[in-house]
Amino acid sequence: MSSDRGGLEDVIACTTEICAIDGAQGRLVYRGYEVGGLAGRVSFEEVAHLLWTGALPDRQALESLRAALADNAVLPPEIIGLLRSLPRTTAMAALRSAISALGHFDPDETDRSRSANRARAVRLTGQTAAVAAAWWRLGQGLAPLAPHPDLPHAANFLYMLSGQVPGALQAQAMDTALVLHADHELNASTFAARVTAATLASMHAAVTSAIGTLEGPLHGGANEAVMLAVEEIGDPERALSWVRAELAAGRKIPGFGHRVYRTVDPRAAALSELARRLGEETGDRLPYAITAALDAAVRSERGLFPNVDLYSGDVYRALGIPRALFTPVFAVSRVSGWTAHIMEQYEHNRLIRPRAEYVGPTHPLPDAR
Repeated sequence: MSSDRGGLEDVIACTTEICAIDGAQGRLVYRGYEVGGLAGRVSFEEVAHLLWTGALPDRQALESLRAALADNAVLPPEIIGLLRSLPRTTAMAALRSAISALGHFDPDETDRSRSANRARAVRLTGQTAAVAAAWWRLGQGLAPLAPHPDLPHAANFLYMLSGQVPGALQAQAMDTALVLHADHELNASTFAARVTAATLASMHAAVTSAIGTLEGPLHGGANEAVMLAVEEIGDPERALSWVRAELAAGRKIPGFGHRVYRTVDPRAAALSELARRLGEETGDRLPYAITAALDAAVRSERGLFPNVDLYSGDVYRALGIPRALFTPVFAVSRVSGWTAHIMEQYEHNRLIRPRAEYVGPTHPLPDAR
């Protein structure tokens, strides 16, 4: 590999049956299904089952999975104690620590069979949502909430966060956002998970690696940066001048461009519509109006298309999700994809060991002394 291929761009690192991206056509496919066709038509639980097993569940399997996710969203008291004890740094740091610690409470820790790994994937998906919600509530001086027995996973996350059963549009929007973020081929965090799994480390270790990778602002923090930009712009009429000033200063505009897509990220279109509808229902149309103006300005000035991060912050804000949880919400969804890839790696494992091109100096040996 030559040095101009830094970042492994366009390097094929593995084969997968889970997810495919066509960057030229702006297509994202889960197990053969276009994500645009899944979003709003099937639930997050159905998509998680699809990623894990290769098939959409029947009604009985779906109900069983919903119940299992809720059951596993009840955290051990030791984990609640850990979350109470951690410094209030970042939610991602707390999530990373808690998921790692949950490995000690895994009832099947020594069982690496296919059925045990699938049960572990369900467990981790329920627990990730519970940890994110509990960490926030504890920071607000509130007790963590047990999941509502009658709510599906997306609505339950909003309930565990706020204590309020969400309305129909809010529940649908949260569910759709989770579907759209569930997997994205070999992104940085998924690659980190597969590298860790390839050593035959535990699923908890591999997911912890993924969370640590997602924590980096170049991967998981762009939607928060978009919201900061929207707040700074403040008025749709200022979007174009703001974009021109940022570009003149040599700064990148968050929420635009992608290493794979060469057209509109298909997830961005769905999230844009959700953000518009939520703004209309809540009566707070300004954030979406600013974001849409930002979208138009960047397209006109640079010809760049929006990625998933541009409108996701608007959706989360309208759902009452605090900005500090934007990246953890990414993990609440993506844990389904991470665990699918981890299981696939276990099934067809080969240690991932790339090479590096040495470009440092060459020195003669020193004289003997």
